[in-house]
Amino acid sequence: MPKTLYWADNYIEKRTSAKKALKHIKPGQRVFIGSSCGEPQHLVNELSNTSIRFTDLEIVRLLCIETGPLTLIANRSHSRQFNIRTFYLGSASSTRIKKNKRFTTPINLSQIPHLFKSRMIPLNAALIQASPPDDFGWMSLGVSVDITLAACESADIVICQTNPNMPRVLGTSFIHVNDVDYIVEHKEELLTIQPLPESETANTVAKHISRLIDDGSTLQTTIGVTNEAVMVCLAQKNDLGVHSQYLTDGLMKLFAMGVITNKQKGFNNGKLVAGSAVGSKILYDFLDDNPSIEFHPSDYINNPSIIARHNAMISLNTAMAIDLTGQVAADALPYNNYTGINGLLDFTRGAAMSKGGKSILIMTSTSDNDQKSRIIPSLSEIAVVVPRGDVQYVATEYGVVNLFGKTLQERAMALISIAHPNFRDELFSQAKELDLIDIGRKFKQAIKGVYPLKYEETIKINQIPIMFRPAKPIDERSIQEHYYTMNRGDIVSRFFHEKKSFAHDQIDTTFEIDYINDLTIVATIGDVGFEKIIAVGEYFRNSIVNMAEIAFSVSREYQGMGIAKILQKKLARAAIDNGIKGLVAYTSPENTGMKKLFHNLPYNIKREREDDMIILSCLFSEPVDNQNNN
Repeated sequence: MPKTLYWADNYIEKRTSAKKALKHIKPGQRVFIGSSCGEPQHLVNELSNTSIRFTDLEIVRLLCIETGPLTLIANRSHSRQFNIRTFYLGSASSTRIKKNKRFTTPINLSQIPHLFKSRMIPLNAALIQASPPDDFGWMSLGVSVDITLAACESADIVICQTNPNMPRVLGTSFIHVNDVDYIVEHKEELLTIQPLPESETANTVAKHISRLIDDGSTLQTTIGVTNEAVMVCLAQKNDLGVHSQYLTDGLMKLFAMGVITNKQKGFNNGKLVAGSAVGSKILYDFLDDNPSIEFHPSDYINNPSIIARHNAMISLNTAMAIDLTGQVAADALPYNNYTGINGLLDFTRGAAMSKGGKSILIMTSTSDNDQKSRIIPSLSEIAVVVPRGDVQYVATEYGVVNLFGKTLQERAMALISIAHPNFRDELFSQAKELDLIDIGRKFKQAIKGVYPLKYEETIKINQIPIMFRPAKPIDERSIQEHYYTMNRGDIVSRFFHEKKSFAHDQIDTTFEIDYINDLTIVATIGDVGFEKIIAVGEYFRNSIVNMAEIAFSVSREYQGMGIAKILQKKLARAAIDNGIKGLVAYTSPENTGMKKLFHNLPYNIKREREDDMIILSCLFSEPVDNQNNN
């Protein structure tokens, strides 16, 4: 039995040049190359220089930076020399995606290690990059563990480029000198990505999303401008955790600010856990020997059962398009381009199984300079990545909707409400043609309304968090339920007569609103998409006199808590913002509550009698001095 060499002696024996190491790769073989910013550039450049001697070499990769040497090889190599098998197209441009999509292998990221280890796709060689060995011979795969570790464990030969610039990242990220075949020492800067451009649209989407993320949540993010904007919007949160496919500069900044503590994850507490990192040199320095960070392979990171073990797991992923039934496409996009199938479905399902978890899909409402809607009637010609049954929250710059548990009609109405206003008419008509919406349904002024996020506010009353927000077209059923549960006296006070039916065409002015001339503010409790409406405040603008008539209703069990007063303040603020002169209310002489409420306004109140009604009015230009309006 041969004597085992000490690892340091082994290291010296295995050390060679890139050119000599690559001679062990033969034509027709399958070669894995370390992904994204962990790509061994020196080895890849040498492979490119010697490509003339290869035929039908299959390159297997996960993710590649578009300016990286592997992409440059693929672009200039002839098909008889190289074939590319990619698990998703990374940062490739839209044109290149279309050109190379035939090489893509659709698969969930959590399943790729099994593909290698089972030899269903046998690897003849793996070209990887790692840190220099420590005192015990262990080398860290650094910024790219994901599927790289499985490739190392499965390949016939492993050629490792050691680079002192590769950070030593803790976790299941190490490979031993004894387990590689050739070592090529070469120092070079790791691949980085430039800071993403700021986008006002992305910032607006992020503001919507940040309201869904509670203190103590565990985050998964992808890479892209919208996700970076979300990171900025989370700066006021507390005790967030991370279990993510990618670690980014945005997450690093939140960690540095003390927002990410990983204390309440419920699993791997105290550890920021990821599979790889894509970002700046500062990010890579942050990773180096950091005991609060662990990297693990994708069959762990992306395992839905592992993901589900975290408290309030929040998955944030970018979608390319969604149809009116909720089917999602997720190929690469400009600035939000690290997507495709990869880990999207893994995290969507894992987050849904987590206690308090949420799966959130992010997208801007349009593409091609606002010429195309990302919300479309059908995905008939685009590959579906997330089935409609797995979709929960969808966010654009026009709002957030929750599709979970919704009928196809409710889904269509919800998605149309967050589409770009220029496309809502067309989408509404197409939904009818597809029998997704009742043919008799009308979508009135709300078709162009832009949801005013600034009027959203959560206020805790008697230890109950109550969300005050503008009504949405999707609130129809909840508003009906609110009215149907009111008692006779409250119905008469609100509608001035007994009313037993609240059918769509009788109350549509409450939820089909333009947010300017007609506005409804609702008070809700419960999760987004399943809220219970406990109060409704409305104004209707009389354009002739430029005054807004207001009306309120509060569920019996929530009366006496000051909810109507908050609604009135918000309606007054909105009326002022929209250039309305003042407010007017019609009520009965017996409705002392409405009279008292109106007199709380900080303006001179006028009172008139008309038949059996009292008319209360005020002008915003006539404030009352020293009136307490708290």
